[in-house]
Amino acid sequence: MKRTRTSKTWMSEHVSDSYVKQAQIDGYRSRAAYKLIEIDEKYSLFKQRMTVIDLGSAPGSWSQVAIKKIGLKGNVIALDLLEMQPIKKVEFIQGDFRDNKTLIEIEKRLNNLEVDLVISDMAPNISGIKVVDQSAAIYLNELALDFSCNWLKPNGHLLVKSFIGADFDSFVNSVKPLFKKVIRIKPSSSRDRSSEIFVLGYEKLNT
Repeated sequence: MKRTRTSKTWMSEHVSDSYVKQAQIDGYRSRAAYKLIEIDEKYSLFKQRMTVIDLGSAPGSWSQVAIKKIGLKGNVIALDLLEMQPIKKVEFIQGDFRDNKTLIEIEKRLNNLEVDLVISDMAPNISGIKVVDQSAAIYLNELALDFSCNWLKPNGHLLVKSFIGADFDSFVNSVKPLFKKVIRIKPSSSRDRSSEIFVLGYEKLNT
């Protein structure tokens, strides 16, 4: 199939992207690692021996960052619809977070451990219809929030990737009663043209 101008532009940007080059040097599986690193540097999300849930983990760069930050005595449980190549000390579940069977599997792996941090880079398959895609993205955000309500310990954090658009403000407002602070973050490594934004629920309240 003939490449479109858009795909050619993306490939050109990707090849020349400084974060892509740095990821190759540092051994990260994607440039997304630097978004999480930047957010952690500012808000100190990670501590040694934490239990971390990584939603939408493939290809694995956020899990790489997480296990490096919390150490081999910590726990990272990663989940994605797509297969992810193994990472030392990271437990991977291949499944759909919207499926109750997958949720049960996560709970089984946790074995009653409370979670210190939930990170979600989940995004829906893009249809190209903005309203549909935005709604699907917010739904994934809501699922991550609901999981955090049940499993995140007091003072734990939730970090989710979202997208500016319809229902975004409503989602942010649903996070606010549950955390001491809610922060919107656009990392410098996030591409300017992208509408992605990260929502940080900082220090869960003991409700």
